[in-house]
Amino acid sequence: MKNLIQTTLLAGAIALPAAAETSFIANSFYDAAVPMSGEGYVQWGELVKELSGGDLMPEVYTGTVLLAPRASLQGVRDNVVQVAHHPAIYTPSELPVANAVQELGFNYSDPMPTIFAVAEFSMTNPTQLQEWKDNGVVYLGAYTTPPYVLMCSSPVRSLDEIKGKRIRTAGSTVSVWVEQVGGIPVNVASSEMYTGLERGTLDCATNAASDLVDRSLMEVAEHTTLLSTGMYWSGPQWGYNPEFWAGLTPGQRGILMEASARSMARMVIAYNEKVKNGLARSKEAGGQVYEPAEDLLASVNAYREGGAERRLHHRHRQVRPGKRQGGHRRLHRPDGQVASAAGRYRSHRRGRPDRAGDAGDL
Repeated sequence: MKNLIQTTLLAGAIALPAAAETSFIANSFYDAAVPMSGEGYVQWGELVKELSGGDLMPEVYTGTVLLAPRASLQGVRDNVVQVAHHPAIYTPSELPVANAVQELGFNYSDPMPTIFAVAEFSMTNPTQLQEWKDNGVVYLGAYTTPPYVLMCSSPVRSLDEIKGKRIRTAGSTVSVWVEQVGGIPVNVASSEMYTGLERGTLDCATNAASDLVDRSLMEVAEHTTLLSTGMYWSGPQWGYNPEFWAGLTPGQRGILMEASARSMARMVIAYNEKVKNGLARSKEAGGQVYEPAEDLLASVNAYREGGAERRLHHRHRQVRPGKRQGGHRRLHRPDGQVASAAGRYRSHRRGRPDRAGDAGDL
């Protein structure tokens, strides 16, 4: 009888199911060649599985098969997907705080300290945190592009050559600068750059030089001018549905946080390599790469020193997305907070030169 009981208990233990894994849908609308999708979602998904021992199982989608670019925020809010990349510049009325902070992008050109500074601001600033909450998203990590440059169908190196050119821009700050120098800003999604240049509805596109290869722009834009027109970081690289996030254990959240931090560094390193490759491949195919003429560079520097800051101050006077303490929420000096954080991360990196650009154990 004793042996029968032991055998029955053992059989019951063997028959018990393993703890259920947590599956969820993760979406980035960029093609997998773009680091926000490749390193930020495809490789991130594998890292999440590895770190969790298979407990967390993201089902990763890239491209627009699930959500259009401008629908990512609503898709997270409605739980169509549990986590997604979303650029705040696509929904300015819903995310005015994030867009106000993006106005600073024209002033930055070093992605590694910037990505962690933006993440720190976005995860600690009370006004920004309230905006994420109001929009039904849990923010867990930043992205940032390399500096955007001019990729054009004809040479655009000087103030004279930029006049009258139709230039794809992202965000209001660079659009104002384009207008000031006599160009025509065109606000279209990055997915429409190739078609616009091919059909002649665009003369130039401002984007990362990696897109010369990743989006085949070198086929329709043979002239690249290395004029930095800012970096982009607005919105979450990983924005989670609040109900899904609330249902995770502290251990699972910790794994997702670690995966995000490591993937942020991976994205920057990959982007830097892709920029070098894009420029090299364009030259090999007969493309031209220029430094900007002094007058064009001077116009950017003058705007950077004055105009962008004035626009930022104007924007955070207008950031009033909700009520607090009987009045409107205000965004107090985000430029100081972001600059301070960027300085700390920059100093830390200078103190560890052996790690700059090393992705070996990320």
